[in-house]
Amino acid sequence: MTAEAGNLKKATARTLKWNTIDRFAQQVLYGITGIVLANVLTQEDFGLVGAILVFQAFGILFVDSGFGAALLQKKTPTDEDYSTVFWFNLIVSVVTYIILYAAAPLIAHIFRDNLALIPLSRVMFLSFILNGLGIVQTNRLMKAMDVKQIAVANLLGLILSGVLGIVLALSGAGAWALVWQTIALAAIKTGWLWFKSDWLPRLIFSMKSLKEIYRVGLGVFSSSFLNTLFLHIYSFVIGSYYSIVALGVYTQADKWSKMGSASLSQIVTATFVPVLSKFQDEADQFRAMMARVARLTGFMTLPFMLGLAVMAAPVFHTLFGHKWDDAIPLFQILMVRGALVIYISLCTNYLLALGYAKSLVVVEGVKDACTLIAIAATIPFGTVEALVWGQLGASIVTYTYMLIRVTRSTGISMRKLMSGMWHYLLPLIPALTAMWAVTQLHCGEVLMLGLQILVGLALYVPMLSLLRDPMYAEAKQYILSRFHRKNPM
Repeated sequence: MTAEAGNLKKATARTLKWNTIDRFAQQVLYGITGIVLANVLTQEDFGLVGAILVFQAFGILFVDSGFGAALLQKKTPTDEDYSTVFWFNLIVSVVTYIILYAAAPLIAHIFRDNLALIPLSRVMFLSFILNGLGIVQTNRLMKAMDVKQIAVANLLGLILSGVLGIVLALSGAGAWALVWQTIALAAIKTGWLWFKSDWLPRLIFSMKSLKEIYRVGLGVFSSSFLNTLFLHIYSFVIGSYYSIVALGVYTQADKWSKMGSASLSQIVTATFVPVLSKFQDEADQFRAMMARVARLTGFMTLPFMLGLAVMAAPVFHTLFGHKWDDAIPLFQILMVRGALVIYISLCTNYLLALGYAKSLVVVEGVKDACTLIAIAATIPFGTVEALVWGQLGASIVTYTYMLIRVTRSTGISMRKLMSGMWHYLLPLIPALTAMWAVTQLHCGEVLMLGLQILVGLALYVPMLSLLRDPMYAEAKQYILSRFHRKNPM
């Protein structure tokens, strides 16, 4: 192994470690805050904020405009590139906020003339301006594969904003607790990144630089625009067609399911897109890296996502009592769909790392067409659960299309591309079946959870050992080495 390859491997391992620590700690803190707020606030409170988030997502999207991903994909971005993107993001964020501020009454009208949405949305929308100010700082750290300060910013923001949200909720602030929590989180995260950064934007705006980044950024933005539109179309349909309360139930199921899928997807993207982009001109090494990433993704994703889907009822009952029972079947379906979403995102990252950003628009078009068909087919059933089943069906079709697209673009075989999923899914089936059987026992929720975890591990881990899974072997070796280092003889 050359010194350069060794350094890259160490940097990748370090980045993966900090990304994993970051996302895991985030989910723990986010989960603690979310559990308290879910027990204090009403379904309507979450529904109101869920309605605002539909439009908030587009504000964030326009502020970034795909340039964040473009900077990551570019081999050697210059200081001029970073400064240009910073000023562009700032200008767009201010203009977007003004437009959404004026559109607040229309937003309230869409969701059955709920006037409470007007002041809530006008404050909530400030968060995407605050987030926009930290985009370049975040991307510089990610490009250097130095994500420690990003992790610190996220954790500090979650702790302080979580405390604020809980205090406001307990004092009776209702939906405002969620709004001010969001504002505080954005301000603290961005403030920390600026405090710790040694980079400041120069007073320069280069159209040449903007056009170069625009080539990749436009494809990413177009893809992300369609993705965001159809990612939030269910919230829009549920809130406007059914009720704010129904949207609140869906929002909870969606939020808790995404704590797993979004976190794992972010870990994979932040860790491997910069690595894959280094091999974009070396086909054999790129395909070898793809196969390894696919297997690592399966090792990290499937046991967690599918295991939680099986354990949904005792988990919800332990955390919330029976307040959110209507969200349980939605959560289970969304967890299965979330596993597919991670693989779809992984396929997208393969194409992005190779510079095929423009093709992402076609990919997104296929995915969105599947979503529209699913909505049209399931909305006549008149239930939110039917809509969510439609989401799962659309994701299955989309993933199938993505597999075909990636194999044609990279030359990797379908067998290798899918091995990362099937290698872990097959030994998981008996473990998940046994875990489901435990739910038929009439025992306490905490005891049931403990039994499910023990039964699942007792069946799954030995299977990985018998199959001589390299990911399991590496993880076991790493854990044992850390243990021996802390406990020398």
